[in-house]
Amino acid sequence: MRRVLAWGLMLGACLCSSPRAEISYQSVREGYRASDALILDGRGRVVERVRADFHERRGDWVRLEDISPALQRAVILSEDRRFHDHAGVDWPAVWSAAWGNLVSEGRRGASTLSMQLLGFIDDHYRRRPGGRSIMQKISQAYAALELEAEWSKPQILEAYLNLASFRGELVGVDALARVLFQKAPSGLDARESALAAVLLRGPNASRAVLVRRACGVLTEMGSPEECVSLADFVDLALGRRSAAWADAPGLAPHFARFVLGGSVAIEPGAMVGTTLDADLQRMAVSAIERNLLALGDANVRDAAVVVLDNHTGGILAYVGSSGDFSSAARVDHARALRQAGSTLKPFLYAQALEQERLTAVSLLDDGPLDLPTGNGLYIPQNYDKRFSGWVSVRSALGSSLNIPAVRTLTMVTPEAFARRLVALGLPLDQSGDYYGYSLALGSADVSLLSLANAYRSLARGGMYSEPRNIGGVHDAASPRRVMSEGAAWIVGDMLSDRQARARTFGFDSPLSTPFWTAVKTGTSKDMRDNWCIGWSSRYTVGVWVGNSTGVSMREVSGVSGAGPIWHELITYLHRGTPSIQPPMPASVHQAHVRFQEGIEPAREDYFLGDTAVTEVRLARAQDNAETGPVRIAAPADGTILALDPDIPISRQRSIFRLGGAGRHAGDLAWRVNGRFVGRGDLLEWLPLPGRHRIEIIDQQGRVRDEVAIQVREGGFQ
Repeated sequence: MRRVLAWGLMLGACLCSSPRAEISYQSVREGYRASDALILDGRGRVVERVRADFHERRGDWVRLEDISPALQRAVILSEDRRFHDHAGVDWPAVWSAAWGNLVSEGRRGASTLSMQLLGFIDDHYRRRPGGRSIMQKISQAYAALELEAEWSKPQILEAYLNLASFRGELVGVDALARVLFQKAPSGLDARESALAAVLLRGPNASRAVLVRRACGVLTEMGSPEECVSLADFVDLALGRRSAAWADAPGLAPHFARFVLGGSVAIEPGAMVGTTLDADLQRMAVSAIERNLLALGDANVRDAAVVVLDNHTGGILAYVGSSGDFSSAARVDHARALRQAGSTLKPFLYAQALEQERLTAVSLLDDGPLDLPTGNGLYIPQNYDKRFSGWVSVRSALGSSLNIPAVRTLTMVTPEAFARRLVALGLPLDQSGDYYGYSLALGSADVSLLSLANAYRSLARGGMYSEPRNIGGVHDAASPRRVMSEGAAWIVGDMLSDRQARARTFGFDSPLSTPFWTAVKTGTSKDMRDNWCIGWSSRYTVGVWVGNSTGVSMREVSGVSGAGPIWHELITYLHRGTPSIQPPMPASVHQAHVRFQEGIEPAREDYFLGDTAVTEVRLARAQDNAETGPVRIAAPADGTILALDPDIPISRQRSIFRLGGAGRHAGDLAWRVNGRFVGRGDLLEWLPLPGRHRIEIIDQQGRVRDEVAIQVREGGFQ
């Protein structure tokens, strides 16, 4: 009877089957595509895998020798126990199924692994919603005989396990193992293998059915003890059907999404070469973790890093969040819009230098300022709430003084400055008049990526180009000039000057490096964001520190929050490569400059065009003429000073300055709360918390002028 049935099947197949296209094992394997795209760094190392196909979830093709023997055995026991004995059709199973269906009118099947595999690789044999007709089954059986004549048993089993659907969107053993069981396919144990095998038979079966069937497979495998608590195990595994991919590289998730969101079409299974450096990326992630831990209870949860190659614009490192530290780890803070703070000042001074409105030695008054606007008076304050009097542009930028920057913006105008920022790629969505004079202090929202790339324009002598994330793909447009080379070079020189920033940051801070770098920090209103952006001869590094929720940090400034991360990264980048200052452009001229009455020490400085000077004097109206009344020029009456907890107290000095004393300044004495503290027209005083009355006394003991000030602790009240 069996022989008759077999010959009947063969005859039916010859009569009704269409010729099967020859499909080789090699073509099936080569045609397989994972549902993810692999993001590679510049050296071809995988840094991230990102879902590109949302119809199915497929992993990599896994060789049979890398698949757990327990899973192979469980699948064969459950699906095709005579797999190694038949030639594609299990005739005893066919006879048993035919007899059972005839007697009981049931729907018992006898498909072998080879027959099922045909449904995966050939649309002609794919199961339709209404099932297969008897003739289709006969044709499939005949095709299975042909398949086994061409493929080896290991090839058939390997392909089957890589192409079979297990549960929901999970296709293939790699997806099954790394999602449901959170391990590699080689590590599946007996219990996991039994559940995987019965999922093949009923991907959507109920929990009770899966438990019963899995226990049956375990018993056949000789492990009945694994049936204990099997229901709980099944619940746990099925609960992971949407879990993250186990052992995924996970080094650059935000960068990967940035790449996939670009103009380059990414296909499932694609291997996308990028500009990233995996070693640098790993170091950046580690630096963020270390420094956020070091900030302790300062209420800092997030950070982001961008590192650019100055020449190519390639993104070498891109960390979008602090991962487990963050309350919103999926938010990409490298592209999120945040208030820029003082990081916009270099572009403002570059524009003023370029227009020859100022030079690096021009004096700006760091004193009380109020400017009328359409909404009332705009009264800017310095970060430390104190005034420094007359300062040069070099000192004002290096020490990040706010009031001189606002005075500079009144010369450049907010509208012209806003146009320059837009030309630098910063995403300003309003006109300069909308921001007003606060634009000098960074009231506009920018992203870390756009800001770091704008600084790269300074590093490139005023040339702008878009950043790149795809390897081998260059900007469609050539770099364009957005500022003069000389102005960019002078700004870089000022930002590399330790002496210029000593007033605020001291000489020993994270901004100081043993090689040439130019760097700027910034802190936004209410300490919601702080930044540190700087460049060397080869790289531009940008760091943002803050909170996803936008809440304020506690006593964290750019130099104490973002600065240490920046220092670690720039030092790592130049661990074996020197960084030297770019050569001075032909448009820049050097001159020795002396300042009147020691306002600042004499020095060599740099100028554009014919703006060079050798001596800097105050205008006559501001000069300390002998005929003027003696007065305290600084501090102003009512000044509130704030001690900065991030700066050593010994470096926090308040400047007392006289006006109108002329050459008789040495005859005048300073008193604070009735105690003598010094003589002369310029005096540095170490402020103490509290309210103080400052007096200037002549030789006869008469009070010539007096002011009242207040010194607060902490600086953030």
